[in-house]
Amino acid sequence: MNDQKIKEKLSPEDAAVILERLPDKVRFALLARAEEIEYPIEAVIEMAIASFLDTEALGFVDCKPGRGQ
Repeated sequence: MNDQKIKEKLSPEDAAVILERLPDKVRFALLARAEEIEYPIEAVIEMAIASFLDTEALGFVDCKPGRGQ
């Protein structure tokens, strides 16, 4: 059960791993957006991934891939 909860929210540690593997321009854009909207970087990365898969999703918890397309 705990493993499922972990997968529904990106941790700061996971976000750091993702960020270090992205091209500089993408990493800098995500960091700038996080600062602009005053959200933690892990939330911004999660929103970016979730909204790519589901245009109505704000995060992994409410993401239903294919919805809104």
